[in-house]
Amino acid sequence: MKTIQDLKDIASQVRRDIVRMVSAAGSGHPGGSLSSTDIMTALYFSEMDHNPATWTRDAKGQDAFILSAGHLAPVYYSVLARAGYFDPKLMGTLRKFGSDLQGHPAIGHVKGIFQPSGSLGQGLSAAAGIALAKQLDGDPHRAFVLCGDGESEEGQIWEAAMFAAHHKLDNLVAITDWNGQQIDGPIDSVAGVGELNEKWLAFGWDVIVADGHDFESILGALELARKKDGKPKMILFKTEMGHGVDFMAGTHKWHGKAPSAEQCEAALAQLKETLGDY
Repeated sequence: MKTIQDLKDIASQVRRDIVRMVSAAGSGHPGGSLSSTDIMTALYFSEMDHNPATWTRDAKGQDAFILSAGHLAPVYYSVLARAGYFDPKLMGTLRKFGSDLQGHPAIGHVKGIFQPSGSLGQGLSAAAGIALAKQLDGDPHRAFVLCGDGESEEGQIWEAAMFAAHHKLDNLVAITDWNGQQIDGPIDSVAGVGELNEKWLAFGWDVIVADGHDFESILGALELARKKDGKPKMILFKTEMGHGVDFMAGTHKWHGKAPSAEQCEAALAQLKETLGDY
């Protein structure tokens, strides 16, 4: 069982991985990857029942995770590698020609990826399908999905929301990285989604709001989401884009921008190495 300090240490390494990967690639999306790092760390190293040794894409016998916001691939690849799904050295090939680690997750390259993602808005539908299949199969495991708040402007998100509530998928745990930023600027200045908590409640979901950078808050929210009451769960984690690196924090400017070599070193100086760089 991981302690809070264990999770903090893993998250620090994951942030280092993100910065190094994107800098070496010369392209990628560090901002949202950094804002969702603590959430992803808690999922893969504390909450989810999963095992890379027995992983299969049919998702039977263990929890499944779908990354709906596919541009957050750097954090996804890091937690998968650190959890044992593939050799961490592979992270150094992100976005390189012929690499298994493409700019957005694709199936058939590395273990752990159930669904390709790139076009926003589709992952919640995929996770709802997995959750329904598990219910029909009598599989007690759950489906988890990470969405973005900017992604929540996509209509398919709300189609999936209706589907999940209609089918009473209380084994579906959706998570929104609520950092208030998207590539064109603050969410509210682009196509504001308003009060997400009220929207999800209106769609018939259980809604939990928590601090996405406090592990006690994250674990507490995930515990509440285990409730079996016939309703799908939405956890809205309040986060900060670029969290953990002072010059990236709180701005959309690092949504899809790679740090230079000098900026990479400045960022790494702020992040503790705990598991060993790849």
